[in-house]
Amino acid sequence: DASNATCVFWQPGAGAGDMGSWSSDGCETTHREGTVICHCNHLTYFAVLLIPVGALSPAQLASLTHISTIGCSLSAAATFCTLLLCCFSRQRLRDNTTRIHMPLLAALLLLNLLYALAWMATEAFHLLLLLVKVYNIYIQHYLLKLCLFAWGLPTLVVVAVFIFKRDTYGYHAISTPEGYRNMTMCWLTSWPAHYATLCYAGLILLFNVVVLGKVVTILRRMQQQKKEARKDWVTVLGLTCLLGTTWGLAFFSFGIFLIPQLYLFTILNSLQG
Repeated sequence: DASNATCVFWQPGAGAGDMGSWSSDGCETTHREGTVICHCNHLTYFAVLLIPVGALSPAQLASLTHISTIGCSLSAAATFCTLLLCCFSRQRLRDNTTRIHMPLLAALLLLNLLYALAWMATEAFHLLLLLVKVYNIYIQHYLLKLCLFAWGLPTLVVVAVFIFKRDTYGYHAISTPEGYRNMTMCWLTSWPAHYATLCYAGLILLFNVVVLGKVVTILRRMQQQKKEARKDWVTVLGLTCLLGTTWGLAFFSFGIFLIPQLYLFTILNSLQG
């Protein structure tokens, strides 16, 4: 499908360190019967570029970057302050729920996706125990086992990647149709690793959504007055952020959903802390 093809020419850079970029100035693109025709008013090196559908403009990239910077800064400050409050509250430190909140706060502070997702799953598991247990359920070395899962599993993955396939991470180019300049970021360069990460995130988010659904079901049974119902829905909204179900928006990054999803994903998840 060449419907998104554009005629461009190579414009050398003005400075010594600037190699140049593709530009469409002075060129018109015509599509006719599966053929791309370029009408240009000057002679130079020409090319036909296939711009990916849904590529972001520099203005959109800039706005998303600003939202991410502001949101992540606020989250980092909030998580740091909350961690300090938890550390200086001896009474809260005796509570398993607070002890589980603290590593999640630390994970969000580190902005490490895999670590954060693992602790979101841990939060969901602990919440499920609090909801379904009738009598006190004692699990030996409960917090230690949770830490082994939520800190240990991602650490093993990172160490394995570092030892056996260090080039799994590299530069990922973000295409921009205006100016045809690429912005780069550190990301997964291996498609198997990319899909494995999506599967890992998908399983955790599925588990958290199921737990959230269980919570909503129990709360509906407990509703007796309208005021209590409002409090229950506030609780559900809070749990939605706590369990990280908003990260599921990443699975809607295609077609007409791409741009709205990017803004929603960036706003909600950068402010998660």
